[in-house]
Amino acid sequence: MSRMAPLDLADIKDPEIHELIVECEEFGVPDRLFVQIFARQPEQMKGMLRAMLVSHRDGSVDHKLKEIIRIQIARFAEDPYFANLRSKKAIAAGLTEAMIDAGCDDYEDSDLFAESEKVALRFAEQMFLDSSKVDKIFYDEMHKHFSDPEIMEIGAFIALFHGIHMVMRTFNARPLAAA
Repeated sequence: MSRMAPLDLADIKDPEIHELIVECEEFGVPDRLFVQIFARQPEQMKGMLRAMLVSHRDGSVDHKLKEIIRIQIARFAEDPYFANLRSKKAIAAGLTEAMIDAGCDDYEDSDLFAESEKVALRFAEQMFLDSSKVDKIFYDEMHKHFSDPEIMEIGAFIALFHGIHMVMRTFNARPLAAA
């Protein structure tokens, strides 16, 4: 069980939160447990959840790639909650566990990824493990594959989920399907 007990759905009175729970369950990331934990501070939770949904679901960067990045950094953070959730949109688009495992492990030598995807995965890895390696030379390489808005999209996505993974790890939460 999570170290931060989830609120009962009946105790969450804000109708907007219930709408967000439905949206999350349709998307698959996060599940309602995340909302039930964070709903203790409704306005902050709604803002954070809207940002998560927009950064993950929307934008011009391939959703499957963002899903692999999300899981990659969840595994780096040792966050069992987000490491075990899967976006229904990414799965419908063809994302497989083999792709996820390759993206979280030896993506540099994998034939499953284009060079642009490898650069994005390297960006996520370095942002988490050693951000000092993300220098001008690295950004020059990113610009060979991504526009400025796409680099900002990936960077904001990494930053948002990195922080969320770290706090969820402290809660020792598990996805509802895995509970």
